[in-house]
Amino acid sequence: MEPTLPIFSLAGKNILITGASGGIGRAVSQLCSKLNASLFLTGRDENRLNETLTTLSAGKHIALPCDLTDIRSVANMVSSLPEINGVVHCAGIGHRQLCRFLTSEEIDEVMAINFKSPVMLQTELLKQKRISKGASIVFVASIASWSPSIGNSIYSASKGALVSYANCLSLELAPKKVRVNCISPAMVWTDLITSSGLNLEDLKLDEQSYPLKRYGKPEDIAGLAAYLLSDVSCWMTGSNVKISGGAN
Repeated sequence: MEPTLPIFSLAGKNILITGASGGIGRAVSQLCSKLNASLFLTGRDENRLNETLTTLSAGKHIALPCDLTDIRSVANMVSSLPEINGVVHCAGIGHRQLCRFLTSEEIDEVMAINFKSPVMLQTELLKQKRISKGASIVFVASIASWSPSIGNSIYSASKGALVSYANCLSLELAPKKVRVNCISPAMVWTDLITSSGLNLEDLKLDEQSYPLKRYGKPEDIAGLAAYLLSDVSCWMTGSNVKISGGAN
């Protein structure tokens, strides 16, 4: 009888993870390393990327510092990659501003980081033929794309645009058996919300409105990302999976 790998094994897979310097990106990196993937981690902060590297299980893991808003830097980073079996687009920023106070600069910044950067990175990966047949591409979006809240308009719009892009990409890449899916979390305890200016007491109170009585942890999202990267989800593409502790 031939030995079998664990059902969610990522052994033999090269995985690129953006935003790997902290939060969800770091948690995804840690879990993927435990599942025996070889990781290529990118983000703007080299020191924090190296911190992530120190937390990973043994394996071939490389940090590739890169400003994803700089197209030339992205092209150079992609050129250094081998063929990739999976991508998890985690990089992003939060933003809260009432609609009547929005500025052009705020809109440009949020859309550049949350939407344009992952799209242009994905474009470069395809142009340089770095995506292998049968690969899995995962975008971390947000339930904010359909669940409005006051002051969250541009963040919500950026994530909604990302989901729409991913839906089209899934059709274009299906002939190559490349799968494209989105994860849409509700509130997750990361720097994105704790540094957003929201009052911690208000966040703790809102947390109790969730049916499971808590916000998510980065590890909660990492588990779903690993499922989507694994061959277990091989018949899944064009999906946007809500993970929200029961929140709408």
